[in-house]
Amino acid sequence: MKPKKIPMRMCTGCGEMFDKRTLVRVVKSKEGEISLDLTGKKAGRGAYVCKNAECLKKARKKKAFERAFDMPIDAEVYEKMEEEISYAE
Repeated sequence: MKPKKIPMRMCTGCGEMFDKRTLVRVVKSKEGEISLDLTGKKAGRGAYVCKNAECLKKARKKKAFERAFDMPIDAEVYEKMEEEISYAE
């Protein structure tokens, strides 16, 4: 029997590949709303980041989410994401 394949995703902050389940998904809905998807099941375009504030800060500095979602992201959205990731840690 073949071993089960583990889905890998790249962190937008540090650029390293990790198991999909160890990362936090940031999702853009069809309405253009950006939010964290801790379950990994929300509909929309997704980008992944490690569960630490440092990687989120790196992604913000590189404007990685703006490129991934092809839209500007407000500072208050980043603040909310930082708050939620600090709870997830």
